Amino acid sequence: MARAVRSLGQGALVVDLTLYLHSLNWSGVKIGLALSGAGLFGALLSLVVGVASDRLRRRPFLLVYEIIILICSIIALLTAQPLILMAVIIVSGFGRGANGAAGPFSPAEQAWLAEEVAPEKRGRIYSLNSALGFFGMGIGALIAILPSLLPAATGTTQHFANIPPSSYRPIFAVVGFATLINLYLLFMADEKYRGNHRRTNSHPDETESRIRRDENKMLFKLLFLNSFNGVAVGLTGPLISYWFALRYHVGPSEIAPVMAVTFIITGISALMTGTLTERIGIVQSVVRARLLGLVLLIILPLMPLYWLASAVYLLRSAVNRGTIGARQALTIGLVRDERRGLATSTNAVSMQLPQSVGPTVAGYLLSVNQFTLPFYIAAFFQGIYVLAYAKVFKDYNLPRSEMNNSQV
Repeated sequence: MARAVRSLGQGALVVDLTLYLHSLNWSGVKIGLALSGAGLFGALLSLVVGVASDRLRRRPFLLVYEIIILICSIIALLTAQPLILMAVIIVSGFGRGANGAAGPFSPAEQAWLAEEVAPEKRGRIYSLNSALGFFGMGIGALIAILPSLLPAATGTTQHFANIPPSSYRPIFAVVGFATLINLYLLFMADEKYRGNHRRTNSHPDETESRIRRDENKMLFKLLFLNSFNGVAVGLTGPLISYWFALRYHVGPSEIAPVMAVTFIITGISALMTGTLTERIGIVQSVVRARLLGLVLLIILPLMPLYWLASAVYLLRSAVNRGTIGARQALTIGLVRDERRGLATSTNAVSMQLPQSVGPTVAGYLLSVNQFTLPFYIAAFFQGIYVLAYAKVFKDYNLPRSEMNNSQV
């Protein structure tokens, strides 16, 4: 439930944040730097949170995250001073579209979820959790139409280039309100986990060392593969609304409905992927979907009209991001219960560090009217990721229940 509520504000900001910054006369490079800084900050903090939440408890970290988001949303609502706004974006991760995840604190959230779900059900439940995030993002994207409606109410043109910055500010109030709801939900939630107290004599020393070596080896492979995926996502994801605006001269009133439908369809795809993992396995479900997504990524920048580009973007999001839950389930299955936080934080960091480079590069390319190059660079890295993922994790192509039993 908390993920769905949190995703409302995230969905709105995915559409409107870059357009808001554009209305403040920020350059493409400056916008990219802000989003890159947010990715870098989040990656470093994520690693700390993952390890610490294994040793302590999960809920306090999520409460801290919500308080940070609340403070940042209030500041962004009250001021557009460039340095302050830049700092707010970097600390909060606004505009990066985390699908309802708790930013750098998501390792604690994912580990908490795993503790509440039987191992054989994690593939389906993680996909359901991902789907709820996408559904919330869809509703949030509809809220992003608001800046286009406010100028219309005053009799001014709705073209995105003429929307004043003040019309975007109420979006931050939506973020703050959703955060207050989440704070209440988290305060009311009961956490059974009490921290990882080291167990004695549960494994002989030699056995424990071997298990850890095997786990670390798989985590390193995951880290290596995710670096390719992270670069691809960073080049095309955070600035997609900005790309639509520059390439097709559209604004919130055109972009928001497309994003809303895209997120909802992606949520449905996530549910279908959860079911598919039980039939053909986690790895094959991911690889087949990502290969189709790769083809659509190559086609997307070639579309001459906005509605065609929107249709391709929708399909690509559905098949590509619909696998998030399945990939999270695979990550959880690579290690034992007491190292869940480490596994999820490693997964997040290995994505976010390379991903943080993408917005700056893409922002520069867009500023010099290179509207296709970011997608082709991303396709190159995405292709490496998909092929390597299939090879590295071929032995893990099991239904969720079998995969967990094989690790006991």
